[in-house]
Amino acid sequence: MTPNIKRNGRIARAITGLLTIGGGVACLVVSWPESLVVRWVLIVIGVMVGLFQLYEAKRGWCIARACGMKTPM
Repeated sequence: MTPNIKRNGRIARAITGLLTIGGGVACLVVSWPESLVVRWVLIVIGVMVGLFQLYEAKRGWCIARACGMKTPM
């Protein structure tokens, strides 16, 4: 995996990764949604996506760009 994003893209990925993890943790703290299964699915997905975004930021690599999509950053 060769780096395919620059500093601005890495910062954006890190911020959105932290926000996504924060959203998953917020679901846990406020017990939303009411369904226990749906809540845990949202928490797990949120944390895993956030961790992947932090990985992208650390490596300077974007999966969307690797698949040929043009991203603005």
